[in-house]
Amino acid sequence: MRKKEIWIGLSIFIMIMLIGCQHSKPKEQDLLRIHSANGEHTKKVIFLMADSLMVQAIDQGISQQELPAFKFLTEHGQYYKNLVSSFPTMSVTIDSSLMTGAYSDVHRVPGLTWYSADNKKVINYGTGPLEIIKQGVNPVLTDSLMDLNGSHLSKDVPTIYEDLARQGLKSGSINGLIYRGASNHKLVIPEWIQIPASLPKEIDVKGPDLLSLGSLSNPFQGIKDLPDGLLNRMGVQNDFAVEAVKYLVQSNKLPDFLFVYLPDLDRELHKKGPAGLAKVKELDQQLLSLLQTFGSPEKAVQEAVFIIAGDSGMTRILPNEQNPVIDLPALLGDTNILRPGEAVSEETEIVLAVNETMAYVYSLKADRSLRELANILKNDQRIDFISWREKEWNYALQGSTAKLIKFKAGGGLTDSYNQAWTVEQDEEVLDLSVDRAKHFLKYDLYPDVLKRLSSALRSHRGEFLVVTAKPGYELTGGNSPTHKGGGGHGSIRKMESLVPLIICGTDQKPDYLRMVDLKAYLLKLLAKETQRKQ
Repeated sequence: MRKKEIWIGLSIFIMIMLIGCQHSKPKEQDLLRIHSANGEHTKKVIFLMADSLMVQAIDQGISQQELPAFKFLTEHGQYYKNLVSSFPTMSVTIDSSLMTGAYSDVHRVPGLTWYSADNKKVINYGTGPLEIIKQGVNPVLTDSLMDLNGSHLSKDVPTIYEDLARQGLKSGSINGLIYRGASNHKLVIPEWIQIPASLPKEIDVKGPDLLSLGSLSNPFQGIKDLPDGLLNRMGVQNDFAVEAVKYLVQSNKLPDFLFVYLPDLDRELHKKGPAGLAKVKELDQQLLSLLQTFGSPEKAVQEAVFIIAGDSGMTRILPNEQNPVIDLPALLGDTNILRPGEAVSEETEIVLAVNETMAYVYSLKADRSLRELANILKNDQRIDFISWREKEWNYALQGSTAKLIKFKAGGGLTDSYNQAWTVEQDEEVLDLSVDRAKHFLKYDLYPDVLKRLSSALRSHRGEFLVVTAKPGYELTGGNSPTHKGGGGHGSIRKMESLVPLIICGTDQKPDYLRMVDLKAYLLKLLAKETQRKQ
């Protein structure tokens, strides 16, 4: 491979590794139009999403007196240790659920990578440099910068930014992956990306009143000097985001609702695994600096509501010598599998879309059933379960044991989220505790698994399996990034699904502890502040 191609791939990876992620003209009008409709004396809501923040790290750091900001926030607010994320546990799908209040069967963003039967192409928002190079720079950037918010995220469900605009409230996003709103913005594409990627110089997008997306859309340029150069990951990093929020606080420009994405922790944990506090301590110092911008932490929570959440947990991937990577093409034998960068043809039998510890496996041939493929994959002891749908029924086949469960929405069993289900056969496959006398079921190893799995199976068109790996293992399609000896997520087990939620500055509580329910909570919280002002 030529050096130029490698440099292009690595450069693009720096930009989109957060969606991965991302020189623009000053957008001062953004700062002029975000002035809160409720005035300066109402509480604003600041939501900080810390990618891969985990409860274990917070608790350990607080017990060792090393996290003063987290200690203050948890002691002066609500601290929940079991917020249920979306599935797959990948940032684009999670943020889509947060911003729309719906799972993927409604918002239609199935994962970091997936196959579009309508367009006969693999959608990839930026999984890793090798896969990006193989897939093609232009398609990946088109998917992530133009289509994710422009067409893939369903227009049938409003985002929180669109809802707030209809209510006359102001909102902002700093480095958020999902930002569709009611205001017009332009993403300005640097020349070093335009030319190899065949992208236009400017891309028109719709976003909240304030849209800051690294250096592609930097409303602070020319006003506040923030770290947004190439060596600073083009502004898609914690320092840029926190300094941007501090500027809004100092200049009295906070919108009614501000979403802030903090990605740095995720990269570290992928490399070194979920243990360790170094990056969490850095995050804590950034949070403390933000709180002190108000004058003191005590004054900060008097003037604003702070919500800090992780988006997914992470599982330690075993080291190389313990064979942690499940090679799906090898398991499927001599099947004609679509390779990255190739076009789908009549000969294509299988398409793979790997999201670290989960994967979509698509069958393009009617003569090869999903059950047949599931029976092949189940023989690998490292696979947790394989799932598929047949009309209204959902099936899950346990790896190695071949035990089967089937379930569908509606019926006589109700879970803790007031969702009704019919469940048949081996309940232990999904670790369900079912009390048929009381018509109730509980989840343990797989939180909210019936709804989350069912939603993934209905998130997009096609005949496909959902495959998940056991703890310690991850999947590959051949060019997928792997994390041997590090950390991975994507799966539905609670280690990757349960995340911390800290709410400080209000006594109002969420009805349910699920990511998908936080939009309703935020809208209610903001409505309360509006009523209080009136």
